[in-house]
Amino acid sequence: MKADAIKLDGKKAGSVDLDDAIFGLEPRADILHRVVRWQRNNAQQGTHKVKTRSETSYSTKKIYRQKGTGGARHGDRNAPIFRKGGIYKGPTPRSHGHELTKKFRKLGLRHALSAKQAAGELVIIDEAKLGDAKTSQLAKHAKSLGWKRTLVIDGPQVDENFARAARNLTDVDVLPSVGANVYDILKSKTLVITKAGVEALEARLK
Repeated sequence: MKADAIKLDGKKAGSVDLDDAIFGLEPRADILHRVVRWQRNNAQQGTHKVKTRSETSYSTKKIYRQKGTGGARHGDRNAPIFRKGGIYKGPTPRSHGHELTKKFRKLGLRHALSAKQAAGELVIIDEAKLGDAKTSQLAKHAKSLGWKRTLVIDGPQVDENFARAARNLTDVDVLPSVGANVYDILKSKTLVITKAGVEALEARLK
């Protein structure tokens, strides 16, 4: 399919051919859900931890005699039944990640790009470059073009001035093509891809 390209100042910059196998699929929510869940689970630290009864700081002395008190039999104050005692079967550090094949991850990225194209939230620009690393300059371009919660995907390398200018903008994120992922694409309101980014993504996903 054909898509119009623009420059940062809004002027026309020709057109590009988008591969239908990458940008023209019918988006499937189940595929996108599985890939996003895989991403978020792998990002979870899993450092949650509680103290068991062997790790709490009470004495291990028997709190009262076994028989004759009229109360339940107890050993020490570290038992889970007591306040500040050890936690029974609480969380321990572990990985929340799970496996997902490379083939399925690529499929998810294709569907994410297709979803943006189908929703009319995909913008193709000539190049993401600035003469100076001026945040105000990039903010002015983004406002004039109507970009909101923007993700910019460039080619293999991101222009240093452009990346530095975007660093102070909360609504603009910049990634090289190798960093393109389903979660960030779906989270964005406007997906901006450079011509070099389109070529790199198509080479990556074929």
